[in-house]
This record gives sequence, structure tokens and C-alpha cells, in this order.
Amino acid sequence: MDTGLISAGEPAPHFVQRAPGNPRFTFGSVAGRYIVLYLFHSAADPVAQAGLAAARERSDLFTDSFASFFGVSTDPQDETETRVANAIPGYRFFWDFDLTVSMLYGATNADGARARLWVVIDPTMRVIGAFPDDGAGQGRAAALDLLARQPPPERFAGIELQAPILYLPRVFEADFCRRLIDLYDRQGGELSGFMRQIDGRTVGVQDASHKVRRDITIEDDGLIKATQARILRSIVPEIAKVHQFQVTRMERYIVSCYDAQDGGHFAAHRDNTTSGTAHRRFAVSINLNDDFEGGKVCFPEYGPRGFKAPAGGAVVFSCSLLHKVYPVTAGRRYAFLPFVYDDAAAAVRKRNLATIAPAADPERPAEPS
Repeated sequence: MDTGLISAGEPAPHFVQRAPGNPRFTFGSVAGRYIVLYLFHSAADPVAQAGLAAARERSDLFTDSFASFFGVSTDPQDETETRVANAIPGYRFFWDFDLTVSMLYGATNADGARARLWVVIDPTMRVIGAFPDDGAGQGRAAALDLLARQPPPERFAGIELQAPILYLPRVFEADFCRRLIDLYDRQGGELSGFMRQIDGRTVGVQDASHKVRRDITIEDDGLIKATQARILRSIVPEIAKVHQFQVTRMERYIVSCYDAQDGGHFAAHRDNTTSGTAHRRFAVSINLNDDFEGGKVCFPEYGPRGFKAPAGGAVVFSCSLLHKVYPVTAGRRYAFLPFVYDDAAAAVRKRNLATIAPAADPERPAEPS
């Protein structure tokens, strides 16, 4: 069967699919470890049973820190008859009854013909190898052997990589940081949610297992302009130099607080994955203080290293990068957290405004240009 199988070196296609216990599992959020995707179609198939058994025998590899296994079923009876189930750590499944994943990876073609497939993926979500599972056992053996020969995830490229970020001290001066912290402390923050795409709409949701952070919105026009001036002076030229991207717009004027007493954190996510956030190009994370522990920004695709800018300093990164904020373990981390973009992205935002649910949107942008 000619399915146009995915091959080594290609980006592994991202998708959102239903999984046991999660109606919208975002596959792109699991970067930062090796992944084996086994598109087996039906656990009633003896060949698939042998493949699943072979994977289960390698619990030394599928630890979630080194690697994770994801089985992909296209047979509804696998769910109704509980033929397969998640086994944490290490083993998870997708219900691909609409063939979304199978089509993306070439395990199903336009005529509906299906083939079993093993795909080994690196921590940046690029394919290392893809192996058809023809029943002789060679495909599964090749995939599991390839995985076993990989170096630690943080050295998947053969060297320890630096996340492609800008790390910029001296963006805000100490007095200005203190002014923003005092504003937050006077007003007191409200729990902020995060954005999800649900039924074609961008909506704000709350889930303390994913994010705990309190925010205030800056309303004073003079203070907004003061933040813009500093970012224009210190950050915009660096983005232009490194990325050849000219920032013309800035969105979201908030002072945020990750508090150790609340368990402040933000799990791995990307900042532009909904229609209401698709226009965002770069995230700017400016620490207003540094007398806290934990709370570092981490980019799992490039290793577990966290980044803690000094007070007044910024970490700037593409909104497409997977990132998370480690829990604050002592004190409070105060931060100013805007997004920046350009006129072309502003046109995208304008087209998509109708898809945002206003009452549920905790990050509805204010956009002085």
C-alpha cells in the first residue's frame, strides 16, 4: 500500500485527538522526551497485540522522562471493550476513530487502506525513523532498537543545545519594577486562565493542574506607554537583529504573580495555538524581582534547563516554542508578560476576533500600536 509514510528528518505532525481521560489531548505538548507512536489500528489484530506486548516489555525505556509510548487505535471496540488502557508512567493511547492521526502519518491513505506503523520521534518533535509493521516483527524491533540507542533527551542532537531565546538584562530599571509590583500589591491579582480552542471558538478555561497565576491589567495610559517605550528601546532592536522581524504591535499589559503559597506554575504550552492567539509572534517575560526560588522558564524541547532573568531582565522567545514555568517554591515571582507582533499578524488577529468568546477570555488584548 502506498501511503506516503512519514520519513526521518520531517517534523512530526501535531494534532489534537481524543484519548482515555482527555477529550482533547494536544500531542505537541509532550515534547522534551523521545516519543514512540505506534499506529496499530486494532488491538484485536494479532500483529498489533504482539507489537503492544513488545512495547510493554520495554518499561525501562518508557519512563516519561526518557521516552513515552503512544498507541493509536482506529477501532472503536478497543475503547468499548477496554482492550487497551493508559499505564502511567510511560504508556498512553489515542482514539483515532476519525483517522486524523493515521492520515497525517501516512498509516491510512485517501482510499481508506490502512497499514500499521511505528514512528520514533525526538524531543523537538522531529522524526528519527518510521517503520512499517508487516507482521514479521522487524518493524517493531527496528523501532525499539533505535529508541534504545538514543542518548539522553537533553543531548538528543549529540550536544547539549541552547534554547533559541533572547536573554536580555536591563529592560526595566529597578524603580520601574518597584512601581509595577506596588501596583499589583495594591490591587491584588485575580486567577487567570489559559486559552483553548473549543468548537471553533477560543475560550478561557481554568485548571489548577495546568496553571496557577494571578494577574492585574494595567489601565493607566501613561503607564502603558512607559512599558511600550522601554520595550521599543531594549527589546525590539534585539528581535530585529536576531530574527529579522520588525515588531510594530504589543498586546496584553498585565502584571502577574506566581506565588509559592498558591503553588504558582504554568505547565508546558505554546502561546499561539488557538484562533484567538494565532497572531502572537514573540512572548516577552520580564521579571520584576528575583528574590524568589523556582519559577524559572523552561523550554522542554531543548532540555530541562530553566532561565531566571534578573530583576528588570527579559526572556524573549517565539510563541511557537513549547515552554513552561516551574513551580515557585519560595516567595513570589512578579512579572510583566506582553506579546509582540507586526502589522501582518494584526490583520490575522482582526480576522479572528469573532472567534473569541469575550466573557470567558481572561487575556482579551488591549492593543495600542
